[in-house]
Amino acid sequence: MSTEAFPTRIGLVEALEIVRTVAGARRLPVEPVATGRADGRVLASGVIAPSPLPAFDNSAMDGFALRHADLSASAPTTLRLVGEQFAGADAGLVVGPGECVRITTGAPLPQGADTVLIKENATVEGDRVVAPAGLERGAHVRLRAEDVAEGDEVLQAGQVLTPARIGLAASLGIDRLPVVARPTVAVFASGDELVEPGMPLRPGQVYNSNRDLLMAQLRALGLEPVAWPTLPDDPARIEAALGDAVDSFDVVLTCGGVSAGEKDHLSRWLQSRGRIHFWKVRMRPGMPLLFGEAERALVLALPGNPVSTLVTFAVFGRVLLDALQGRGEPRPRWRARLAAPWRKAHERAEFLRGRLGQSADDAVLQVHPNPADGSHRLRGAADSDVLIVLEEGARDYATGDLVEVLPL
Repeated sequence: MSTEAFPTRIGLVEALEIVRTVAGARRLPVEPVATGRADGRVLASGVIAPSPLPAFDNSAMDGFALRHADLSASAPTTLRLVGEQFAGADAGLVVGPGECVRITTGAPLPQGADTVLIKENATVEGDRVVAPAGLERGAHVRLRAEDVAEGDEVLQAGQVLTPARIGLAASLGIDRLPVVARPTVAVFASGDELVEPGMPLRPGQVYNSNRDLLMAQLRALGLEPVAWPTLPDDPARIEAALGDAVDSFDVVLTCGGVSAGEKDHLSRWLQSRGRIHFWKVRMRPGMPLLFGEAERALVLALPGNPVSTLVTFAVFGRVLLDALQGRGEPRPRWRARLAAPWRKAHERAEFLRGRLGQSADDAVLQVHPNPADGSHRLRGAADSDVLIVLEEGARDYATGDLVEVLPL
């Protein structure tokens, strides 16, 4: 049981830094993964090119490989066609004075050739090829190592393996990549009022939307979360369920039960079982957010209002999971101009729901705030594609003011 004091009602920036620091200290182990299955993973160490790219001089176009020295600068030049070199095995051809070789895209450049005349610009008459004047030396030739030199560090630790980075590794013949293990995540919703979708509702009950919402957010990050049964408002049963989860998972996510009500038991449970790093953040929606650790797991307890759940996971859950995996690249955050005014009458940081678009006249990014800003207004969130980030402090925002937006 922890008896340490913990910060409460802290600022957004401070809270995020605590999450990054705590999760970063628990970075997950490294595992090798087949290159073709590593998309979306975080690279654990840099990748050094074992060979150059291209591996040999080759043609960038279909056409004819020739010697630039044979061409006239002021008039067409006729060359003798002496062979064909297709993409694949090097045929060992040699281009001598006044000669050329038919070549296809990607085929190795024959010995002696240094330039390619594209097929569309050539005139072919039997075994004679006429090249127009003005062809530049080295035209349409890809030189060995012009993209990557052997020994270059082509990928860095902390990078996310995008399709292009996967392709680069594969083009270098790398069949396995060292990546950070994906975190295992247990997901709980809590509250005696919750009923599973598809079941009949009695007066006072609501459908359990938060668990499906969180599961979808986690799967969108490439994870495979595990949904647990709903936590009742009973301390003993909460202890039994969460006790098992923190022994078995890297991350435990809960929603609901983190305010100061009579049946909000999670803060007491976490303080008795592990350690609280902070409770309550000066943000709207989502102030009762709770973060701590117990046994193997980091515990992020989100508020129960559905938009609060959505926002706090988007703002804090992604940061926690990225830090566990050693992700060194920030997720996209953009700047856009408000398409309508907004009055912020409170001091907390705020995350409005909005839809991103472009102005018709100059294609500048604009964001339209959704007027349904209550933390229970899930339809407004469903109609939105970004969160509008308004910093701490009360103020009036005018149409055209520049704000940060966080993609949903």
